Amino acid sequence: MSETERPQKDRPWVMRTYAGHSTAAASNELYRTNLAKGQTGLSVAFDLPTQTGYDPDDALAHGEVGKVGVPVPHLGEMRRLFEDIPLTAMNTSMTINATAMWLLALYQVAAEEQHPELDPTEVAAQLAGTTQNDIIKEYLSRGTYVFPPEHSLRLTADLIAYTVHAIPTWNPVNICSYHLQEAGATPVQELAFALSTAIAVLDRVRESGQVDEADFEKVVGRISFFVNAGVRFVEEMCKMRAFVELWDEITRTRYGVTDPAMRRFRYGVQVNSLGLTEAQPENNVQRIVLEMLGVTLSKKARARAVQLPAWNEALGLPRPWDQQWSLRLQQVLAFESDLLEYDDLFDGSPVIEAKVAELVSGAREEMDRIQAMGGAIAAVEAGYMKQALVSSHAARRARIESGEEQIVGVNAFTTTEPSPLTADLDAAIQTPDPEAERAAISSLRAWRTERDPEAVLEALDRLAADAKTDANLMPATLAAARAGATTGEWAATLREVFGEYRAPTGVTGALGVAQAGAELTRVRERVRTTGEELGGRLRLLVGKPGLDGHSNGAEQVAVRARDAGFEVIYQGIRLTPEQIVAAAVAEDVHCVGLSILSGSHMELVPAVLDGLRAAGLDDVPVVVGGIIPESDATALTERGVAAVYTPKDFGLTEIMDGIVDVIRAAHGLDRTGSSKKVRHT
Repeated sequence: MSETERPQKDRPWVMRTYAGHSTAAASNELYRTNLAKGQTGLSVAFDLPTQTGYDPDDALAHGEVGKVGVPVPHLGEMRRLFEDIPLTAMNTSMTINATAMWLLALYQVAAEEQHPELDPTEVAAQLAGTTQNDIIKEYLSRGTYVFPPEHSLRLTADLIAYTVHAIPTWNPVNICSYHLQEAGATPVQELAFALSTAIAVLDRVRESGQVDEADFEKVVGRISFFVNAGVRFVEEMCKMRAFVELWDEITRTRYGVTDPAMRRFRYGVQVNSLGLTEAQPENNVQRIVLEMLGVTLSKKARARAVQLPAWNEALGLPRPWDQQWSLRLQQVLAFESDLLEYDDLFDGSPVIEAKVAELVSGAREEMDRIQAMGGAIAAVEAGYMKQALVSSHAARRARIESGEEQIVGVNAFTTTEPSPLTADLDAAIQTPDPEAERAAISSLRAWRTERDPEAVLEALDRLAADAKTDANLMPATLAAARAGATTGEWAATLREVFGEYRAPTGVTGALGVAQAGAELTRVRERVRTTGEELGGRLRLLVGKPGLDGHSNGAEQVAVRARDAGFEVIYQGIRLTPEQIVAAAVAEDVHCVGLSILSGSHMELVPAVLDGLRAAGLDDVPVVVGGIIPESDATALTERGVAAVYTPKDFGLTEIMDGIVDVIRAAHGLDRTGSSKKVRHT
């Protein structure tokens, strides 16, 4: 080869940004802008009511509409979301799980309407993309489950069987280890729990009898994965090579897949959003780059699609410019560097081979343990997997607090110059449209008046009847979409048949910090003596109001509070303010701690404060934790919140000390032995 000649580059991965907010119209504008900037696929973020099967006018949806994604309560909004975007030419990833079947039906019908000249089956055959549809990890980490595990798995299997026949280029399920890592999973746990989930899904499809043995290879070949990539990029890259090796083995030996193409480990990646920091957020850029390298450097284990968070994810909703910055990171690597010109860079490396072997061995051992319990569903229902994640996360938190695990700008190298990126914090993030909820409700009411109510009722009756049999539920779901049913109506119909479910929290049996240390010992003494002064053990209610299911922080607070000597009341996710107030009254608590990561704090926290006041609990202080902008934190303290904690307040023991302070202050006690700091914003 001459000096001027260069090798031909491989085709780059699909480049996406995870996006959606406020309204379908606003999100559509964002999608078209990002596509014009060189993005090659779409990744849709839905709001929490859509993900958990509620319409915008449901009481549980209050404060959550349009906050963490786009509301899609009916076909009309799906049309608006993809207006002027040709769906038969697009590759769309939809982060949707409990309601995945419903959203795919709306997507398919919207695509049919774009092509009235074609038969609907022809349109379906041209669609390409992914529904996340991994319900098992929702019970472990993300919390947007609706139905009990067995019924949820039925919906997943029905959707897979339908797409194999009707939408052959669609990925009907993304087995999702991404949220497992954010919930505390070690690389071994991430491998084992994700692959055990894949086994549970494939076994269920095979047992349902909806796919002939001859077509089962197609089922295996359309299974994709969605993984996390942390900052330990060498270990992360080895994890991906371990995934490739284990998946090839499982598909070959357990399912008899002979075609190597059908055994290929196909995955997309979102790098570690919750590993990004509020402190010195400019450091997040290099974290994102390192994490991207972990899933792109090794050709044999390279991601097929990559979506990167923005540098200011820990502050709030990124602006379009921030998303563009993250897209440009991908483009520089793919088009300016020479990465895609070479074969695998790590073949033959003894260091890499040893690390991969270690991860494979550990994952096999953990998978054997789960299979011995009866598989992933049994391990979820027994609470084993959740408890393991909470314990792993607690161990990591302890390493960070002790300084054993260093995070630049957080617990190491904290001296900093003022950052021009955050000089105006209110302008450094995008604020969701405060009128989004009102607009969504207005649109919903108009939709209901325009549709044929008898056709909707007939379609929902069919859905309920089919749900009571073994019939595949996708045909009835498509009929409901075409008739004009809403997201809340579809889910409510199935709730009536399947019931609802509350997953184990994992807190009760979780291991806390291994050794107390002087600081925790001091706080324990303050908890004990304050309890004696007030006539009993201090009781802390940890509550998650609204639909936010990201419970990792709340679980870690609950575990550390227990270690500090509090009696902890934690009832899990998705509680109404009224339920939290009722628990505070029933348990006679000394403090209420609210955890909200969805951005709905300005609606939900005042509702809890008003409820406590109405119940005569004015003396019970409320503390709040979450991704809360400084201006909102000030407004909450003016409203009566005793303390606000954000991700930069990483010291859980220090937070416990602060909670003792606010309890003592609420009861007029002196602050003898008080904390070094309590963050009153």
